[in-house]
Amino acid sequence: MNLVVVEPVKRRHCADCRQGPLPLHILEYNAPRCLDCADLGHLVLLPRGDAALTRRAREGSSLWAVVVRHNKRRKRYERQGLLVEEAALARAESACLADAEARSRRRDRDAARRAAEDVTFTASFTAAVLALFPGCPPGRAHAVAAHTSQRGSGRVGRSAAGRALDEAAVTAAVRASVRHADTPYDALLMAGIPRHEARARVSAATEEVLTGWRTLPGAS
Repeated sequence: MNLVVVEPVKRRHCADCRQGPLPLHILEYNAPRCLDCADLGHLVLLPRGDAALTRRAREGSSLWAVVVRHNKRRKRYERQGLLVEEAALARAESACLADAEARSRRRDRDAARRAAEDVTFTASFTAAVLALFPGCPPGRAHAVAAHTSQRGSGRVGRSAAGRALDEAAVTAAVRASVRHADTPYDALLMAGIPRHEARARVSAATEEVLTGWRTLPGAS
């Protein structure tokens, strides 16, 4: 059974030593007693809020108590934290700091791995663009690949087909780039033209650029 310490709402004085008002007390035979008189004065307060720290401190403390406070509106006692041994709290804090450092290092490793994967995938997507559109300037092909394959963007390069370098997905990425960069499509949208109508208006110009990129410059 847990020891329960009360954070009083009203002013209370110790029934034994008469000290008070008490910030915390324990009830014995319906009388408040200060932590020193209750042999709990050597414990330190760990406020609620950090579940891992609380668990470790509780497990490492040979003596601990739950701190509660009465909520008048809800008509119930609510946990405020724990009283634990200071040495146990110090050990728990050290363990949590070590965990946080380990998690930080893991996040750094994962970020570096994802960055390397993104560089590799962007290079592969660039090569796929140039294979389908050898007349596309290499810098433009890389820009298309970098844009469409941006992690978390939801663009075609991040789709399953895009990741597989599917021809239709690669073509869709290039077509979108041409539509925005080489036609008045964006201006039409800003003028309030519905998207489908704007696409139809620039379709011929878009396909003209794509057709030109499907062959190497100077090729017969």
